[in-house]
Amino acid sequence: MANNKSQSVEPNVVQIGNTWLKEYGLDYKLEQETLNTEIDTALNEYYSKSGGSGGNRPDTKLLLQDENLNWYPILIEYKGYRDKLVKLDSNGQVENRTSKNEPILKNINSYAVNGAVHYANALLHYTSYTDIISIGMTGYRNENGELIHSIGVYYVSKDNFGIGQKIDEYTDFSFLKKENFNKFIEKIKSLHLSQNELDELKEKREKEIEASLTKLNNDIYQNEKGLGENDRVYLVAASIIATIGIPGKVPPLEKGDLKSTNEFGNRDGDILLRKIQAFLDDKNLPKEKKDLIIRTLQNTLTTDNINKVENGESQLKRVFTKIVDDLGIYYKIGLTTDFTGKLFNEMYSWLGFTQDKLNDVVLTPSYVGSLLVKLARVNKDSYVWDFATGSAGLLVAAMNEMLIDAKNRIKSPDEFVIKSAEIKANQLLGLEILSNIYMLAILNMIMMGDGSSNILNMDSLKDFEGNYGFGDKSRKFPADAFVLNPPYSASGNGMIFVERALSMMDKGYGAIIIQNSAGSGKAIEYNKKILKHSTLLASIKMPIDLFIGKSSVQTNIYVFRVGEAHQKDDIVKFIDFSNDGYTRTNRKKASNNLQDTNNAKERYQEVVDLVRFGKSKLKIFTEKEYYEGTIDPENGADWNQSAPIDTKPTLDDFKKTVSDYLAWEVSNLLKTNKENDDSGK
Repeated sequence: MANNKSQSVEPNVVQIGNTWLKEYGLDYKLEQETLNTEIDTALNEYYSKSGGSGGNRPDTKLLLQDENLNWYPILIEYKGYRDKLVKLDSNGQVENRTSKNEPILKNINSYAVNGAVHYANALLHYTSYTDIISIGMTGYRNENGELIHSIGVYYVSKDNFGIGQKIDEYTDFSFLKKENFNKFIEKIKSLHLSQNELDELKEKREKEIEASLTKLNNDIYQNEKGLGENDRVYLVAASIIATIGIPGKVPPLEKGDLKSTNEFGNRDGDILLRKIQAFLDDKNLPKEKKDLIIRTLQNTLTTDNINKVENGESQLKRVFTKIVDDLGIYYKIGLTTDFTGKLFNEMYSWLGFTQDKLNDVVLTPSYVGSLLVKLARVNKDSYVWDFATGSAGLLVAAMNEMLIDAKNRIKSPDEFVIKSAEIKANQLLGLEILSNIYMLAILNMIMMGDGSSNILNMDSLKDFEGNYGFGDKSRKFPADAFVLNPPYSASGNGMIFVERALSMMDKGYGAIIIQNSAGSGKAIEYNKKILKHSTLLASIKMPIDLFIGKSSVQTNIYVFRVGEAHQKDDIVKFIDFSNDGYTRTNRKKASNNLQDTNNAKERYQEVVDLVRFGKSKLKIFTEKEYYEGTIDPENGADWNQSAPIDTKPTLDDFKKTVSDYLAWEVSNLLKTNKENDDSGK
C-alpha cells in the first residue's frame, strides 16, 4: 500500500488516454510537438507552472471543429496519483489564484485539472480562441494492483471569465469522437452560471484587474522615464485595441510583430498605429470619431523618444509587452466592466493634482454606478444618458444592466444578438467636454463591445440640443433614464447639469450622486427649477469615505421621477446609508482596499427596494436610518433630512429614571451605613 501511494502511475495513465485518442482517429499532439503557431506561442509566452516565463507544455493537445466550423483547443494534463485530479476552493471553483491575485503554483503543478485550466488561460490571454476544453486525468493502483483512473472535464471561456466550469462526469474521452463532439458542444452551450455566480466571478476578476493595473502603473512609473500621465493611459489603450483584433478580419498584434527598427514608417509606433487604423476601419466608426482617435494616439505613438531603439528594443515595445503580459487576459475575456475607468483612477493616484482639481476628475466606483443605474430603473428598453460622462463608467454600468435584462427576458439567441447591438448603438448617449477624458470614454466603450456610437465631445450645457450625435443628427434621443456624477466645481455643485438633463426628458427616472451641500443651500435656484418638472423620490446619504484617497466630500444620491412637478405632500424617502457594509482603506500596496464586512451587497439591494417599494422592505436598516417625510418645493435647501429624534419623555422613560434614582439612593445608603459601621469598629 505504501508503495502504491508513493509510486506515480502517470506513464500508464498517459498510455490509456492517448490510446483512446488514437482509437478515435483524432490528430493529437504530444508535449513537445507543435499544434499551431498561435497556440504554441501563447503557451510559451504565458508564465509557467513553476512561476517563471514560458515553457508551458500540456501533455497532450488537439484542435477539434464542430458542425458550425468553430474550433476548440483541447488541452490534456495527466497525473499519476489517486488524489491529484483537481483542487477546488471553498466556492467549488478551480483554485489557481490567491485572494491577492497571485498564482498558486503548487496547485497548478500538482493537480491535473488545475494545470489544464492554467494552460487554457494562456490561450485566453494570448490567442483569439475564446472557448477551450481543459481535461485532467489521473490514476492509481488499488489493493489488487488494478489501475483505477478518474477524469475531470472543464470548460474555460471568456463567458466564465477563465475560471472554468465542470461539464459532466466522464469515464473515457469518447465525448471527443467525431460523432459525439457536436452533442458535447451543445452540452457546453447549455451550461449556465446564475447571475449571482457571474457577479461573484466578475467581482473577483475586477479585483485582479485593480491589482494588475497597480503593478503595471508602478512598473511604468518607476522604470519608464519620459512618459506623462496621458501617454501612459494612451499607451495602454492603444496596446489593447491593437491586440483585441477582429476574428477573421484583423489579426491581433503580437509582441513579435514589433521589430524595434529605426526605419521611418516601420518603427514600432507606426506598426501599432496601422493596426489600430485597421481595427477602427472595420468597426465602421464615423469618420470624425475615427480621425480623432488616430490623431490623439498618434501624438504619443510616433514620438522619437518612445521609438528610439536601445539594446535592440524600443521603449514602446517594452511597455507594450508589459501591458499585454499583465492585462491581456482581462480584456481578452471580454469583461463588461469600466476597464479604462479603473485604469484612469489608478493613473490619477500617482498624480500631484490639488484636492480641488482631483474632486472634479474622481470617477464613480463601479458598485455605486450599478446602484445609480438600478435606482434609475434601467432595463433593456431604456434610453440612458449622462451629461458629464467621464470615462463612461456609468454608461458601462447601464449597458451591463440592459444586457442582463435582455438576456433574462429574450429567449431567442438571434433576437438577443439584435437587441444587444441596438442597445450599444442607439440606447446610450454620453457627453464629455474634456478631450483627454472623452478619449477614455470612447476607448472604454469600444473595449466593451462598442457602445461608443453616441459618446460626444461636447459641452452638454451650451452645445447639446438633445439629438443623436451620429447618423440622423436631427433625431431626438428619447432619454428616459439619467445617471450622473457631475463635476462639483460647476454651478450649484453640478446641479446645473441635473436641471438641464431632466428638463429635456419627457418621462422616466434620474439618479445622481453629488456633493450633499447641493441639497442644503448651494443649489437652491436649480433645485426649485427641477421640482417644477420632476419629483424628488429619495435622498440617500452616502458614506463619508466613499472616495477615500481621492476625495473626502460628503455625497448624497438624489432620485427623481421625471415629468411630474413635485407637490408639497409628495413623500420623499430619506435614507442614511453612511454604513453601506463596506470597509475602505487607502493603502497603496494593499491587494484589496474594499472589503464587504457587513452585508454590503444586501444593503445596496435593500436601498434599491426601499426607494422603489417603501417601508415594507426594511430588513437590515431600521427606522433610525429610513425616514419618510416631505419637502417644500419652494425651498430648495431641505433635501438632506434625517429621521427626527423624539425628545418627549414616555412613561417608560419616567419609570426608568425613577428606578435609576432609587437604585442610586439605595446604593448610597448602603455605602454610608458600611462606612459608619467601619468607623464604629
